[in-house]
Amino acid sequence: MYNIVKVPNKVMRKLIYCYRKNMHGCHFGEHGMLEHRVVGSVFTWRKGPIRNGGRAGRLPRAKGCLTMDDLSMCAYRAASARAACEDDQSRADLALDVAVAGEPLAALGDPAILGGGAHEPTPTPYWILDDLLGGLSFEQTDHLLDVGCGAGRVLAYAAATQLPCRVTGVELDGRLAARAASWTRGRDGLEVIAGSALDIPLGAYTHFYLFNPFDQVLLVEFLDRLEAQVRRSITLVHMSDNGESFAYLGRAGWIREREGSFYTHPAGGFPVFGYPQHYSIWRYVPDANGAEGAPVV
Repeated sequence: MYNIVKVPNKVMRKLIYCYRKNMHGCHFGEHGMLEHRVVGSVFTWRKGPIRNGGRAGRLPRAKGCLTMDDLSMCAYRAASARAACEDDQSRADLALDVAVAGEPLAALGDPAILGGGAHEPTPTPYWILDDLLGGLSFEQTDHLLDVGCGAGRVLAYAAATQLPCRVTGVELDGRLAARAASWTRGRDGLEVIAGSALDIPLGAYTHFYLFNPFDQVLLVEFLDRLEAQVRRSITLVHMSDNGESFAYLGRAGWIREREGSFYTHPAGGFPVFGYPQHYSIWRYVPDANGAEGAPVV
């Protein structure tokens, strides 16, 4: 089966050039690349097993080579830049979901487990992830935790942009966690945990992403656990923290590095949310001796 992404002709010519220049004779990524076709403004590829000396497995990324996820992200950014309405943007997000994960990732949670402060997982549009996570510095030794990962949109973004660090998603809804675990299986650096972020060790992570996964009461509990366990500076990105952002205020050691809101699409100008969604990016600096860190800014 072919995955299809439409991109502008100008971008298509560049993609074809990059493909032919960098990919000729290469096997790449866990998706594999058995054949491709280019018809007009449609770039298609077929997934399949890769061969490494007769054995299936993941091959290292060749220096200077693009992967299919790279091409998928290029196509997505081109489509997003041309989006004229919300449906255009939704189709672009869906296309990248399918290109990376093989299925749509905008899945609804189980109503039976909602309540008690837990919110339904909401997939972040890729262009917002590009804005919030794309500007951060990630090293190979870093480890990003997506709190309330749903079916794995942040994990797909990490794969599509080749984040150099490990990325783990934790999801309370076992059904969604199983879906995320299924498509990430075999991908180096990606992991999914089925359970609550309040029940897992947090000290090993260096970056955290939250898209409003729970209410203020649970957020405060999460921050308490985080402060008690981390022993180094961490970065936390909180998307759609409307009503919860003040939970960080007055907590020692928390430094607000950036804040803003998303409402209209940056290229098309159309509304993407019913009302502006505030976000904040924080750095927590614990004291080296385990005491409280610097005052909040």
